[in-house]
Formats: sequence, C-alpha cells, structure tokens
Amino acid sequence: MVGLQSVPGLVILYGSMVKKKWAVNSAFMALYAFAAVLICWVLWAHQLSFGDDMLVILGMPKLSSVTQAYLIEQQDDKTIPKADYVFYQFVFAAITVILLGGSLLGRMNFYAWMIFVPLWLTFSYTVGAYTIWDKGFLAHRIIDFSGGYVIHMSSGVAGFTAAYWVGPRHQNDRDHFAPNNIIHMLAGAGFLWMGWSGFNGGSPLAANQITSLAVLNTHICTATSLLVWMFFDLIFHSKSSVIGAVQGMMTGLVCITPAAGVVDSWAAMLMGVLAGSVPWYTMMVLHKKSTFFQRVDDTLGVFHTHAVAGLLGGLLSGILAKPNLIHMFYTSKYSKQGPGLLYSIINRSEAVHIRGGFTQMGYQLAGAAFIAAWNVVMTSLICIFVSRIVDLKMHEDDLEVGDDAIHGEEAYALWGDGQRHPRSITPKIPSLFRRI
Repeated sequence: MVGLQSVPGLVILYGSMVKKKWAVNSAFMALYAFAAVLICWVLWAHQLSFGDDMLVILGMPKLSSVTQAYLIEQQDDKTIPKADYVFYQFVFAAITVILLGGSLLGRMNFYAWMIFVPLWLTFSYTVGAYTIWDKGFLAHRIIDFSGGYVIHMSSGVAGFTAAYWVGPRHQNDRDHFAPNNIIHMLAGAGFLWMGWSGFNGGSPLAANQITSLAVLNTHICTATSLLVWMFFDLIFHSKSSVIGAVQGMMTGLVCITPAAGVVDSWAAMLMGVLAGSVPWYTMMVLHKKSTFFQRVDDTLGVFHTHAVAGLLGGLLSGILAKPNLIHMFYTSKYSKQGPGLLYSIINRSEAVHIRGGFTQMGYQLAGAAFIAAWNVVMTSLICIFVSRIVDLKMHEDDLEVGDDAIHGEEAYALWGDGQRHPRSITPKIPSLFRRI
C-alpha cells in the first residue's frame, strides 16, 4: 500500500499537478527515484538505517544483508521475515525522496537528480531513520509513530534547501503554473490517501488494536484537515479550490503520521483542525508576505505541506499522546517515551508524570531541531558536490521547451496518431541584446 503511494500515486500526482510541458519530466523524476532507492536500500542504506551500531547517528552496512540467510530470518521480536521489513522500510525511504522532489519540479537537471537521489538517501535519510527509529541517541525518547520527523520534516526541509541551491523556475512558469489535468491529480491524491492506511497502519508490524486505531485516526484527521482547508479557501477567496483540498488532505495525512496509533480519535480530529489551518496560513498568507519564502521556489509547497505539518504533528504528539497507548506501541525494554503533556497535567498529583510530560516535549523539540539542522547542512553539501559534476539547473532554453527538450517526449499528442506540432525555432539572441 505504501509502495502504491509512490508508484503510481505520486507519479500520477506530479505528472498532473504541473504545467503540461513538465508532465513527463515530473512523473519520471518520481519513477526514477523509486527504482534507484530500492537498489541503494538493499545494498547498503537499510543497514545504515537499521544495522548494528557504528555511530550514534548511523548503523554499520554488511554485505550479508542481501543473502537468503539474512532475509528470511525473523525480524527481531516481530513475527515477520527480515525481507518484509526491508521492503517496508524501503517504500518509506522511497516516498521521502520523491516528496522532496516536489520542491524541484520544473527546472532541476535530470542528470543532477540521478546523482542527488542516492547521495541524499545515503547521507541524510539514513541518519534520521537510525537516530529516531533504531538505535540512535533519540531512538527511545521521541514519539514518532510513522515518520512525522524521519519522513516529512526531512523531505520538507531538504526539499526547500535543495530548491534554494537549484534556483527558481523560468519566470513564466512561476507566474503561471496551472495543473494540466486536475482529474488525474485527484487520482494520484486518492492513491496517497488510501495508501496511508498502510503507511500508518503498518507501523506496528502486526494486526492489533494499535493498528486499527492508527488507520481510523489517519482518515479522521485527513478528512477534517481537508474540510478546514476548504472552508478557509471559501472564507478568504470565495471559492473552494480542488488544489487547496488536496493540499489540506496532504497536511492532514502528514500531521497525524507521528501520532496515529498513540492518540485518541478526538485528538486526531483536533489535529486535523490544526493541520488544515496552520499550514494554510503559512502557505497562503505568510509565504506571500515573506521575502525569505519568496526567494526560494518551492514548486509544490513541500515545505508547508510536509515540514510545517510534520513539525506540527510531532509537537502535538508530545502533547496529546496517551500513556496507555504509548506503552502498547513502544514495547521495547529500552523505550522511555513519556506521557503527552496534556496527560501529565491531568495527572498532576503525580510529580513524575508532570516532569515526564515536559521532558517529552523537550525531546520532541530536540528531535525536530536535529532533523532540520542535519537536512539543511547535508542537503547543501550534496547540492554543492553535485554542482561540481553537472549543472543543478537545466539550461535556459530547455526551461522554455520542457519535456521535449529533456526527454524527447511529450505527455499528450496534440493531433494525429501520436504526432506533435513542430517546435517553433526562435533565433538565439545574445542576452545583452535581449535585455535591450
């Protein structure tokens, strides 16, 4: 189910949500990333994320991780084979890279993207996964049920950072970037929404009470967020936007991810209200007023839908997580996740609970700071390195043409049997005379 979110989900969503001339390139960026991440994940990235101790932020790769003996043995204390766990964690890693790519659509050199994907997976994603989900210094402290920090904050912050280094789209694309097929966009969004049942419901690696609660909470939060975003559009813009509804759906899915199985359903609905309003404000109001946000061309607003919503979900997890649900999910003897701040205040007669709630919020903030800082630094270093090999951004002439110039293909035949209108040839004028 999580794999279907990327292929075909995000492939369809990206190919439909962009201008027609970028449909092929945008879909292909997602398809390539899915394939490249799988090979890298099996060969070394899974062990870096979930292997034996090497550093406090990284595991140790082993060649034995691709052998039959390793892949069919039981996954730790879970009743599933290692191979299932390796593939499940792969689809998480793949969707993270593809989400990041949403910030770079419409101008990144495809060859630069081919180099960027394995480097970012190796040096950025694996560190977040090991640090928070496996044996890192935050692993048994942070509440991150299914990737609010590891996946969504990482992709949002890294995407925004990479967008800064790659540079903006062609000015005409920034000014006019309407989706080429809204119906297909909704189909891609549907794969995301329904596939999220596996995204959050699969995290317990079992069919149990936490699983069923996580699935229900996921859909409650998402529906609430979509409706809240839609009502804000109606109130302030007089029209309900389909694109806005998809953005609200996305922020709801992201926000509930770190808390899906450890909060009550009323809390999931409250999270949906905040997921539909806070990112709406940062995207629709703050982004337009801020010089800082305007300088960076984040094509699909990934920073708002993933970094902001992921941070919001992580902090709300630290407030609303219910003690008995935490104990049901975090069963390791090393787990020290505390109660949500709300419940520590409710149980204020017990001093340890009060301290536990504030301590947990401290860890939630520390985890967010670490993920943000690591992704800014590492993504910047990777972009600088790639730029020494190949241009990060397409040539200006290619930006004007789009898919046909890059891949020799176009998304839609305009007439005849797959034929296309001949491209008009415009004489190249030196930039000095063009400015004159």
